[in-house]
Amino acid sequence: MKKRKNFNFKELKFPHTYVIIFSLVCIATLLTWIIPAGEFDRVKDQITGKQLIVNGTFKIIKGSPVNFLEIPLEIIKGLLKASSIVYVVLIVGGAFNIIIETGMFQAFTGKITKNFGEKEGIIIPVFTTTFALACMTMGVNTFIGFAPVSIILARSLGYDAIVGVSMVMLGGAIGFSTGTFNPFTTGVAQSIAGLPMFSGVWYRFICLIVFLIVTNIYLIKYAKKIKKNPELSYVKDLELEEKLYEHSDNKISELEKRHYLVFIIIIVLFGILIYGGSNLKWKLNETGAIFIWMGILSGLAYGYSPSKIASLFVDGSKKLVFGALLIGIARSISLILSEGQILDTTVFYLGNFLSALPSVFQSTGMFLMQLIINGLITSGSGQAAVTMPIMLPVSDLIGMTRQASILAFNFGDGFSNYVLPTSSALMGFLAISKIPYDKWIKFIWKLFIIWVITGSILIIIADFIKLGPF
Repeated sequence: MKKRKNFNFKELKFPHTYVIIFSLVCIATLLTWIIPAGEFDRVKDQITGKQLIVNGTFKIIKGSPVNFLEIPLEIIKGLLKASSIVYVVLIVGGAFNIIIETGMFQAFTGKITKNFGEKEGIIIPVFTTTFALACMTMGVNTFIGFAPVSIILARSLGYDAIVGVSMVMLGGAIGFSTGTFNPFTTGVAQSIAGLPMFSGVWYRFICLIVFLIVTNIYLIKYAKKIKKNPELSYVKDLELEEKLYEHSDNKISELEKRHYLVFIIIIVLFGILIYGGSNLKWKLNETGAIFIWMGILSGLAYGYSPSKIASLFVDGSKKLVFGALLIGIARSISLILSEGQILDTTVFYLGNFLSALPSVFQSTGMFLMQLIINGLITSGSGQAAVTMPIMLPVSDLIGMTRQASILAFNFGDGFSNYVLPTSSALMGFLAISKIPYDKWIKFIWKLFIIWVITGSILIIIADFIKLGPF
């Protein structure tokens, strides 16, 4: 009898990334023909300035389904809407190509490798914790430019690009998604709920620690596995293509005085970037400007001519066109759903479904509902403005504290950003690292399930202890 072969998700063949995203665009367009258009009345909240839904005012309106022939036009609109992050990806790619050519990162990571080569349990948690703390008050997008640095470091330690980008992105994901001091999600949601600003922070900080532990365990396990057997890497073809897969001492640049000067320039500009993001409300435009300076000044400090700098910049940007365009195509999905006017309808019916669930499932149901809605409404503050006016009365009705419902919103709005192609943060990081979306999904899907289970348990506990003040 022929032995049955066990299913291996890693061996599953995915279509081209552009085919996957374009298929999702088509599905979104189809939904505008299937789901009835609807809307709530809205009022402007004087505290947050957001247009809030007036609960109980939902009505079906005349549909405005998106024409399938206009899909290419919607993609162009998506590219225009996501232009800031598209350009930042291209700029960061160009700037880091200049810096990488100086050999500065290779020289410094060579030194780090000698000291931490076998210490995954130290270096990975240090990175993830650092970016988790940094993203407690700002979006993960701010740190897209750090990905090339962490990837070089990861490769020098024998890992792959997935480990490198995860040390930044997944750490930032935890800091943002737990909403510890996040003004864009927790701040807006608590203002709508009438809760004291950043109340309940002690429990959200516990959640941050728990998520850091489970994420680091998962990431360290993967890092050790591919270091032992590089063939198990989900991006082994990328590693071979980059010619950085195997490293040895004779490939590591010797530290020069010019390397220290380049290093100082990068540290200073990264410091300015972090300060600007935290205190001056800098967005992607300012981020791009900082990286332009970083590339130019680093090239000049190393002794490159202006023409050499320009040539290296163009070469680096060209390598990231694939990922940059992907961001805009994915952005068109949320635009189509919005133009089809089916977002309010989706929120209305999901809210009704949640209130009909048995009480034991309602707290986790709220979390899962927010996960779904985040695929439709990509803005955290926007999602709060749309869902909180519905979810807060539901939480009052079922005896769930408003603080616990905001925790469910934080988790739902945050963690799905690292699996959904509509997330500009995810697509930006993947573009910078040149990791195909399908390869990323093969890596992240198990961790995402762990996140969902962990989040559900933490929300159930919050509901059980009546996390407040109310």
